[in-house]
Amino acid sequence: MKEVGNVLRILRETKKFIEEDNPHEIKVLSNQTIHSAAISQDADNIIVAVLVYSLSKIFERKHYRDMEGWQEFCDAMIKNLASAIKALEKEDIEKTRVCLGRIRNSLNEISGDLGRYVKDIFRKAEINKAFKLYEHGLSSEQTAELLGVSLWDLASYIGQSHIGDAKFAISMPVKERVRIAEEIFG
Repeated sequence: MKEVGNVLRILRETKKFIEEDNPHEIKVLSNQTIHSAAISQDADNIIVAVLVYSLSKIFERKHYRDMEGWQEFCDAMIKNLASAIKALEKEDIEKTRVCLGRIRNSLNEISGDLGRYVKDIFRKAEINKAFKLYEHGLSSEQTAELLGVSLWDLASYIGQSHIGDAKFAISMPVKERVRIAEEIFG
């Protein structure tokens, strides 16, 4: 896991914002994490980005709170986030991964409509974050592989976007950027 300090901060703040019922701030944290994940191409950062983004989407839907299984879902989130934070504070990366995996596995324990809705949010979050990585310059193949989404799903999402229409500025000529890269890596 790269950027342990940043991931620890994100997990702590996510737990705090869940307890404070502040889904907007959770989404902001997710956006910060995806930028780091794109730079480092670190699977752990990507997992955290998808998790945090999914939680923001789940917690912003107030009507979910009235559904059967909501309290159990919330309790599992808080418990496993707390365990992941403790493990990461001790720099136990494997245990952190297990705790984060338990959050994902807890989705299978939610029954009824809430279970279907939450699983759907996680699936869409994976594709959304894959697209964000793609926007940050990773190839669609790299992105799909890092997130474990199909290239087909990602391509469909990219095809619906307007990324190809975007205008961007090049801050310096390509030859100059290549020269600088050669100096750094040469």
